[in-house]
Amino acid sequence: MIFNPHLEGESFFWEAGPVGVLLSHGFTATTAEVRLLGQILHEHGYTVAAPLLRGHYTSPEELNRVRWQDWLADVESSYQLLSECEHVFVGGESTGALLALYLASRHTQIRGVLAYAPALRLKLSRLDFIRLYLAAPFIPYIQKKNMNANTPWQGYPVRPLKGVLQLLRLQRAVRSRLKKIHQPVLIVQGRLDETVHPNVPQEIAAGVGSPVVEIHWMEKSGHVLLVEHELDPIAEITLQFMAQTLDRVATGD
Repeated sequence: MIFNPHLEGESFFWEAGPVGVLLSHGFTATTAEVRLLGQILHEHGYTVAAPLLRGHYTSPEELNRVRWQDWLADVESSYQLLSECEHVFVGGESTGALLALYLASRHTQIRGVLAYAPALRLKLSRLDFIRLYLAAPFIPYIQKKNMNANTPWQGYPVRPLKGVLQLLRLQRAVRSRLKKIHQPVLIVQGRLDETVHPNVPQEIAAGVGSPVVEIHWMEKSGHVLLVEHELDPIAEITLQFMAQTLDRVATGD
């Protein structure tokens, strides 16, 4: 049950220069979600790694058997692939952005965080949460709406409900660790995002211990903004953020 099965969705590791970037995809997706950005960064000389998170690119039932700690272990393994790099940035889309934030809270040597549509809080009402918790033990997944085959996104066309509960637990874990993040943080959010609550960028900015937080709103993008219409400006924002961060490291600022 894979939407857009013709796309490449496996883990990848592309060696290049001495600066590494870890990119993690979001819930129900595959590495196709971060592959286009990864290709641009690699073309600019960055070494890029992206793990396929456990429970993904298999079956929705398998995703329902995975814990958020398994996803964290996957990004930790990819982070170790970049251990020979002089500097490493960690980033991701949606759930992947949460994993990047958690990783930065654990490894102080990480130079910066690239958070694209970070799913720290979802656009769900209190009633939605109640329904989710009541349904998850009995209903394996629910169908997604408005899937667009023209978008180069790959993953499950359904939401595994027990997997969503793991995402909610990851949210709580990340929220409790925000103050431990002292690295520069880039947050890129789509103005048309119907999944993540619009207050999330400010919540992260207020919660982290970093004095450097950039927030960029993409006016024409929704939730999966790394495969939508504004990838080029997002890539430019990302490249500039990393270059400025490395300049501050070089000058000791």
